[in-house]
Amino acid sequence: MDPAVLAWALAQPAGSRAAALAAAYTGGTTRVSFEGRTVEYRSLDELGRALATLHGAENGAARRPSVTLASFARGGGA
Repeated sequence: MDPAVLAWALAQPAGSRAAALAAAYTGGTTRVSFEGRTVEYRSLDELGRALATLHGAENGAARRPSVTLASFARGGGA
């Protein structure tokens, strides 16, 4: 588990999906309850992957788009 992902999840508001996943992961359990639903993960590794996916989805929109500058000039052929 990426420590940055876990730290992000633990900093989320109580009752959120990310906080529930992080609490289960750190507690060593694979059963997670949030928003009136309970999910049983097959392993802590699977739970960790779900948490990493959630983190990526939440933070993907915050990434800056990459920009490429192209420059063209006329004449001066070789």
